[in-house]
Amino acid sequence: MRALILALPVVFAASAASANFASCVAGLRSAAMAKGVSAATFDRAMSGVTPDMKIIEAMNNQPEFKTPIWDYLGTLVDDEKVAEGRRMLRQHAGTLAAAEKRFGVDRHTIVAVWGVESDFGKARGRWPLVQALSTGACLAPRRNAFFRNELISTLQIVQRGDLRLEQLVGSWAGAFGHTQFIPSTYMRLAVDGDGDGRRDLVDSIPDALHSTANFMRRAGWVTGASWGYEVRVPGSYSGGTGRNPKRPVSHWAGQGVVKFDGSALSGGGNAGLLMPAGRNGPAFLVFKNYDAAFSYNGADSYALAISLLSDRLRGRPGVQGQWPTDDLPLSREQRRELQRLLIARGYDVGEPDGAVGSLTRAAIHDVEGRLGMPPTGRPGEKVLRALRGR
Repeated sequence: MRALILALPVVFAASAASANFASCVAGLRSAAMAKGVSAATFDRAMSGVTPDMKIIEAMNNQPEFKTPIWDYLGTLVDDEKVAEGRRMLRQHAGTLAAAEKRFGVDRHTIVAVWGVESDFGKARGRWPLVQALSTGACLAPRRNAFFRNELISTLQIVQRGDLRLEQLVGSWAGAFGHTQFIPSTYMRLAVDGDGDGRRDLVDSIPDALHSTANFMRRAGWVTGASWGYEVRVPGSYSGGTGRNPKRPVSHWAGQGVVKFDGSALSGGGNAGLLMPAGRNGPAFLVFKNYDAAFSYNGADSYALAISLLSDRLRGRPGVQGQWPTDDLPLSREQRRELQRLLIARGYDVGEPDGAVGSLTRAAIHDVEGRLGMPPTGRPGEKVLRALRGR
């Protein structure tokens, strides 16, 4: 009985959410029609659509803002990703050369975006865009204007015949395709890369890669310039950090900042001093091209992932400084091993694919307690070693 009583507020909350959703959808219909979407298009697209509260949960748990940066980079810029990225560079060399020539953005950066955004097309999201965006528009008050506008853009894409409704499946935020454009960005910046007269970021890799290059160019990409590089900062430095405000390289040299190998700073234009893990972690001098990467997602961890992966694809080293942690992050292969070890202990973590979701985190949290470790739920080197028995 107590369980039933406790469940009642949840039932009432779900019922209220459904009622609010239906009322909201009626308002969205009017807003869409005011932007040129026909009633027939709206009704066909929204037929049977119901809200999904998991979308709200995902919205509140964005990994690029909540995951320690060393964990975030651990799987996005590991040897496996680099090896696959180099295969993509070879496999799509002609397309990438054409995109470089057309937009002035180097192939390593284009492929890095592709790898970070969708693991080269293998992880494009699972939500129908109309469901994700209508849920956000109706049940996420702080961002309802964003979701409403993206939903209307989605319906405009369908009405124009650019893409079919069933192709528009992606992330909770409405990003779709190989390089995860949101609908309004598609409307503004998607281009035809294969010459068929269409802009298909879902089934055409050339369209996706050319469109990404166009995005970066429009975001201010400087052809031939560096995004930045790792540096050493003297312990006496007490100034500000962050990608902004940017200052001349000579200013940072005057502060005692040098490249990680101890050589003098280089590069034209102004740069910001980025210390994403604080004063005790790695530091980077970042230029205008870093800002172009940042604009793709609006998070430093994301921009660093693209920038560092592009460097690894060029054959340069990854992060050389030490992250301020005694529990190092795991690569994707190590995460798969961790999941296999958890499964062997009887935990249900789903497929051991290296993607750490709620099931894996719950299993880690439980097994840490059983092993006498502080329960964190974090996939780190310590718990992997403990499960290995060493």
